[in-house]
Amino acid sequence: MMRPRKYYPVLAAAGLIVGLHIVLAATGKIFYMTQLTMSAYYAMVVIGLCLLMGYAGQASLGHAGFFAIGGYACAVLSTLNLIAYQKSPIIASMKSIGWIVRWRDLYDREILSFSPGLSFVAMLLLAALIALAIGLPVIRLKGHYLAMATLGFGLIVYRVVLGAKLFGQADGISNVPAFHLLGNLQVNGRSGFRVQNYYIASAAVLAAMVLATNLVHSRVGRALRSIHESEEAAHSLGINTYRYKLAIFVLSALFAAVGGALLTYYNGSIGPSEATVMKSVRYVAIVAVGGMANLWGAMIMGVLLNFLSLRGVFGSYDDAVFGGILIAMMIFAPQGLLRWAALRGLSARLSRRSNG
Repeated sequence: MMRPRKYYPVLAAAGLIVGLHIVLAATGKIFYMTQLTMSAYYAMVVIGLCLLMGYAGQASLGHAGFFAIGGYACAVLSTLNLIAYQKSPIIASMKSIGWIVRWRDLYDREILSFSPGLSFVAMLLLAALIALAIGLPVIRLKGHYLAMATLGFGLIVYRVVLGAKLFGQADGISNVPAFHLLGNLQVNGRSGFRVQNYYIASAAVLAAMVLATNLVHSRVGRALRSIHESEEAAHSLGINTYRYKLAIFVLSALFAAVGGALLTYYNGSIGPSEATVMKSVRYVAIVAVGGMANLWGAMIMGVLLNFLSLRGVFGSYDDAVFGGILIAMMIFAPQGLLRWAALRGLSARLSRRSNG
């Protein structure tokens, strides 16, 4: 379990989230919450990838594929019209317990589909199974071989969603209904739900950070760090390196899939652009900027850089900027810009000089 002081960054982040809301409301920039909410869901991919790369030492260029799997799985199940089978006993039974819901789309057509809640659970199972199926053979690879294998997986996902009619081909899937949570809470991108969804997305990211930080400070985290340092030495100490690497690969894939699903419900749509190779490169670049083994640094940069991208700051050079960031980080700052240990060391040295 995390020691109490390990929760301080979570409390500080919660305070920052509330403070940012106050500032945006006071300055009339509340519309920024739309991009901040989307950035938070993208940051969930970065958190999972930071666990995989920074702590397990496994490089992946296929996490955009898992993000797309999460989004497309929920989109397909939530929009699949079962109205023709409404008299089926199975459909009637599922409808009676709320697993199938009736609603109307933007064109006032009656839709009978799986509920977003059931679709979300099914998505988790599907993403975990796919990650397990991919991880079982490829996790034995190391270095650039693993990166190339996951890159191949990402390319397959992209071509499938781009070419299959089930996934809307180049148009993607639109008209995805809102995801109703508890009470009046729902993942919904309409302007009337902007503030509510800002806090829902923030809570999801903080929950992911608590889970990831607990994991890092547990026995599993210590095993992962030992694998990162020297897989052979870890194996000689009795650590089942293959099992740990596979487990963290599946977990990081689930982080990405959850982010993709929530963003799809928020936007009400998803397109094949979410599965491109450059999306995967972007996530790796963000992890590199934040610090390979720095969860908070990766999360902060994930929100910040994606927010700037969504606001159009980088213009048509968006992909080029993230590619350039990755190259620059690998050359000049491979440990990342936000290294708390380095910042604490610098602070201590400055303090000693001022006292001296």
